[in-house]
Amino acid sequence: MKYYLIAGEASGDLHASRLMQSIVREDPGACFRFFGGDLMAAVGGTRVRHYREMAYMGFGPVLLHLPAILANMRLCKRDIVQWAPDAVILIDYPGFNLDIAKFVRANTSIPVYYYISPKIWAWKEYRIKSIKRDVDEMFCILPFETDFYEGKHNFPIHYVGNPTVEEVAGFRRAYRGGFPDYGKPVVALLAGSRRQEIKDNLPAMMEAAKAFPGYVPVLAGAPGIERGYYDRFTGASGVEVVEGMTYPLLANAAAALVTSGTATLETALFGVPQVVCYETPVPRVAAFLRRHILKVEYISLVNLIAGREVVPELVADTFTVGNIRRELARILPGGDGRRQMLDGYAEVARRLGSDVAPDNAARLMVGLLRKRNGKYGHRGC
Repeated sequence: MKYYLIAGEASGDLHASRLMQSIVREDPGACFRFFGGDLMAAVGGTRVRHYREMAYMGFGPVLLHLPAILANMRLCKRDIVQWAPDAVILIDYPGFNLDIAKFVRANTSIPVYYYISPKIWAWKEYRIKSIKRDVDEMFCILPFETDFYEGKHNFPIHYVGNPTVEEVAGFRRAYRGGFPDYGKPVVALLAGSRRQEIKDNLPAMMEAAKAFPGYVPVLAGAPGIERGYYDRFTGASGVEVVEGMTYPLLANAAAALVTSGTATLETALFGVPQVVCYETPVPRVAAFLRRHILKVEYISLVNLIAGREVVPELVADTFTVGNIRRELARILPGGDGRRQMLDGYAEVARRLGSDVAPDNAARLMVGLLRKRNGKYGHRGC
């Protein structure tokens, strides 16, 4: 059968590539066409656009690149109609994907599957209306999303487990070392996957890490961000940069400074104590919005899954070099907060379980399509 996937950033590329691999095991004749990245391309199929041409963050960059964004949307809609897939599979990236879902629902009979829900439980909850209208099946990866969708909004979903659990476990099973020896224990810096995040977060993270001369700060380069961009900030600071080695870095880190996102969960699953750091423009305004607009108490996946503060979150008006330095001291070896955080990580792992999310999602998707199209589904690509 034919599957059209849309992923708009690096994490979506990873999750989509794993899902594609699982779909092939369920449907050996699967054909793929997609908006995505290099990991998806390595699985096979035809890439229409790279996510680097789509991943814009913040009002200013989005406005500046609006013509390109709209052109990509027009291309995507036209391409879906022309290729006529058996299903469209959307991976997070709601600003783009919900518009595509609306188009597909209104203009075709192609089912829309959403893998990895938009975070509407945090903000923009009004998007539930378009999801209920335009999405045929939702495949969620966070345990609390079941209560949100089914309990609060009467919208049945499939909880398939969390893909990061298996991604980290698979890496740890296969890892045989090979990470550079810096002569000192490592503090990992995970400053985000977008330029704006890096610009906002990295300088303060570096400054805080410098207060611990017994450790070497090592920055994880994000996919799609060239080394020269990091050099603007690192310069002669002594901060090391590794590219394509985020998991090896975490496997060798004593502690980490991490921006919000999937990286907080990855860090927890590696058992690395962390401080969540997220700078925002106009901190006092952002702090007000966080208290009065956001629908959740926390921003990190670790705390959201636990339902309590396991890792400190330094956001908006609490994001300062001094605060980062103080919290980092508490979680380094010998710090008074390290053991408690590791115990909290164990609780998070128990809540997530051990299901292999892409395998579960692929089995459900292929089964639904075969039921829809007949026992063997559509043939040929």
